[in-house]
Amino acid sequence: MEQRNNVTEFVLLGFTQSIQGQKILFVVFLLIYIVTIVGNLLIVLTVVFSPTLDTPMYFFLGYLSFMDAVYSTTVTPNMILDLLYEKKYISFQACMTQLFTEHLFGGAEILLLVVMAYDRYVAICKPLHYLTIMNQRVCVLLLLLAWAGGFLHAIVNILFVYNLPFCGPNIIDHFGCDMYPLLKLACTDTHIIGLTVVANDGVICVVLFMLLLTSYGVILHSLKNVCQEGRRKALSTCGSHITVVVLFFVPCIIMYVRHPSTLPIDKSLAVFYSIITPMLNPLIYTLRNGEMQNAMKKLWNRNAISYNK
Repeated sequence: MEQRNNVTEFVLLGFTQSIQGQKILFVVFLLIYIVTIVGNLLIVLTVVFSPTLDTPMYFFLGYLSFMDAVYSTTVTPNMILDLLYEKKYISFQACMTQLFTEHLFGGAEILLLVVMAYDRYVAICKPLHYLTIMNQRVCVLLLLLAWAGGFLHAIVNILFVYNLPFCGPNIIDHFGCDMYPLLKLACTDTHIIGLTVVANDGVICVVLFMLLLTSYGVILHSLKNVCQEGRRKALSTCGSHITVVVLFFVPCIIMYVRHPSTLPIDKSLAVFYSIITPMLNPLIYTLRNGEMQNAMKKLWNRNAISYNK
């Protein structure tokens, strides 16, 4: 850290200064985090150990659940622990680490959702060539591209913030470290950097969101040539994907497609896309996916039988 930075730690205001309110939020977010981790890891284990789910769609779904579990972990545990203390401190280095990992996994997940939309497009619009196009090598390459895109997105953000001078105050009106609250504390003009954040976060989200909606529109339009059973299955799968896309992208767009500033609604938006959405994803995919439900039943029944023996 450069000498011009007098700030070695930040104070997080969190959600409320009420002790009773913090206790209630502690229980609520702890339960949400437990459901998130258990639900997503259950999907990961089911995909890994179920031979019936050995397809590109479930390959990507398994990694999406893994990303959700880790993405939620970058913020939620620290936030839950902070609810036990009156003063909430985070060191400068821990703040930068949290910022980097949050945008790394968030960026990778956004790109993975694009990959999953492409996978569904090939499966529904080019079914005879699906296994040829979406072979194992292509799937791994697309996954690596998602990780690389997430890393590039995160490194751009962290490079801009890390070199800013922070000379006080050091109070962040948030439950974690994010771009706009940190830019607000910098002892320099951050207008240009703020516009870069809008481009790196907001504009990219809008472009990818429109691309995803367009691709799913094409997929749904092509279903008129598919048999009734195939149409029903495709609608169920695409319905799950579209739901997840909307839940993840809309709060991000509201957060970052605007003039760089901090608003009271930011905490609620951050809670939704970093805490609530990772919990809802496994519920959405399992409740709407018969194959996943059957694979889970077979897997855990098989384990139960093995354990009894």
